[in-house]
Amino acid sequence: MENMKKTKFIKTVSLFISCIIFISCININAVIAADLQITSDNSAVLQYPNPPDPADSYYIPTPNDSIAVDNQNSADASADSGELKSQSNTADNQANQDSQGITVSQPDLGIKAGGCILIEADTGTVLYEQNADGIFPPASVTKVMSLLLIMEALDDGRISLDDKVTVSDYASSMGGSQVYLEPGEEMTLNDMLKAIVVASANDATVAVAEHIAGSVDAFVARMNERAKELGMTNTTFKNATGLDADGHVTTARDIAIMSRELLKHKKIFDYTTIWMDTLRDGQFGISNTNKLIRFYPGANGLKTGSTGLAKYCLSASAMRNNMQLIAVIMAAPTSDDRFAGAKKLLDYGFATYAVYKTPQEELAPVRITGGVFETVQPTNDTSSFLIAKGKEKSVQKQVEMAETLAAPIEKGQKIGVINYTLDGKIVKSVDITASESVKRISFWGIFGKMAKKYFMMD
Repeated sequence: MENMKKTKFIKTVSLFISCIIFISCININAVIAADLQITSDNSAVLQYPNPPDPADSYYIPTPNDSIAVDNQNSADASADSGELKSQSNTADNQANQDSQGITVSQPDLGIKAGGCILIEADTGTVLYEQNADGIFPPASVTKVMSLLLIMEALDDGRISLDDKVTVSDYASSMGGSQVYLEPGEEMTLNDMLKAIVVASANDATVAVAEHIAGSVDAFVARMNERAKELGMTNTTFKNATGLDADGHVTTARDIAIMSRELLKHKKIFDYTTIWMDTLRDGQFGISNTNKLIRFYPGANGLKTGSTGLAKYCLSASAMRNNMQLIAVIMAAPTSDDRFAGAKKLLDYGFATYAVYKTPQEELAPVRITGGVFETVQPTNDTSSFLIAKGKEKSVQKQVEMAETLAAPIEKGQKIGVINYTLDGKIVKSVDITASESVKRISFWGIFGKMAKKYFMMD
């Protein structure tokens, strides 16, 4: 009996000493395996071998094999502000491009317009521009902003498609394009949206503006606030419809920004893709003012506009092979010129570029030292970037991630990076993050685990 007690005591002491040695080994191995750098304040910084440039780069060869690279810190940052990634040869952009040894050129597409621009909606990259910052009245393309505010109000739950919108005397009095709403007439918001998007109805636009904001003035104030939030620096709205008014102006670039923001609301496609429909229980027919919806493959929006002062304007959107393009035409001499110009821009974009969407990769679990769990499952962000059409299969990936990490690990913590390369150049980097937290194991946690194994050996 006495010998058994002595044996257990010796085992316990041995186990205690083993735990201390084990913990010491864990700490040493953790520093070595994770390549930790100890700073002056005794904090630890995880170092990655050959860390990539944190800037996102977009590799966009032109027909002349020139390349456009954007060095924004992240696509999300530009998406939040509405900023477009320009290929124009401004001093800032040129300096940035020269640091990469890159030149930018674009063909002459012969666009007959005061200004125009072509962007890829997902990345916000500008693919073509011509006097894109020239200031013009936008006519009914103004309604892109009106529709954006409507979609946001729907998403927020402030309004519903089933709402009954009552027409005021003022809304009924609107001239220009209209669906002849009568004072006191009620129409569902769903039908009002059809009237605005398909028929470009000014009376419906004003009625909905009043329904959302209480007055047109309050609605227009919010339009200007939203334009400022999106970085539309050359835009001032004086009304919600686009009827000519002193100082009611914008640019092709700013229209592209708000069009891109509107297309994030997928519900809008239920209306922008309508070719013909009816209102008032089938008694009033409407047809889309955007003829590309019927005649251009892949067209899915967006808004036309024309007045004597603005001439002919258009924000046209189309999708092919998972690439969403937006083409904006300002101040075209004729209606045919605006549609022809938009088609040229879209044709050029679809013929020249492609979008590569980074997938959710299958990554092996990473071993954890000093943690309550032995491994953590890594996961990666998804993103997209532009490449020259036909280069999709040439994209390669490089995974940079330590084989072993030291606890603690927080959920969502960056633990690696995936670099996507094309022709030896990094064109996009996405973060690898931990899918769950792993706490550092305590002394007693180790002691308990070892004790369980130790005494089970008897």
